[in-house]
Amino acid sequence: MSIVATAADLMQDFKTGYLTLSSAKSMFVSQLIGTAMGCIIAPLTFWMFWTAFDIGSPDGPYKAPYAVIFREMAILGVEGFSELPKYCMEMCGGFFAAALAINLLRDVIPKKYSQYIPIPMAMAVPFYIGAYFAVDMFIGTVILFVWEQVNRKDSEDYAGAVASGLICGDGIWTIPSAILSILRINPPICMYFGPSASS
Repeated sequence: MSIVATAADLMQDFKTGYLTLSSAKSMFVSQLIGTAMGCIIAPLTFWMFWTAFDIGSPDGPYKAPYAVIFREMAILGVEGFSELPKYCMEMCGGFFAAALAINLLRDVIPKKYSQYIPIPMAMAVPFYIGAYFAVDMFIGTVILFVWEQVNRKDSEDYAGAVASGLICGDGIWTIPSAILSILRINPPICMYFGPSASS
């Protein structure tokens, strides 16, 4: 699965390079350099996160959903469906059928109505990754909606680049956040929520 995901990412990069008229040779060399850097940076970043945060905790900021999924897949592969909770297979079948029906419904009804039917895959993202991602997506959607009302042409031209920048910025901030957490530096703000009688 990891190899397929890496190959898909590589092909996506080459597709982007083709669209931007970039040199395939330069892209390949940059991929090699990036991979070599990743061999050094990724373990260091993991060590920083492991030291600073409670990785994998359901209540922590970094829930590590892939780790939970791969663990459950390993248990399922070794011990079979009997290890699943009661009615789990029935629920899986029901949700699979519901997702299929919703997608089919979106495809067969007119576009003016189908735009109001949610996409099951998009609905699954917050359950899989966490609610924070859905909040980020909602804020981005509101910004894009307002931008389209103010200047539709600019929003069509630059929305992808701005969204990519916001996503990268959100991801890149986790490294300084981990460093600050390792150094036990707390932000200079204080929030307190208490009952109204005590305030």
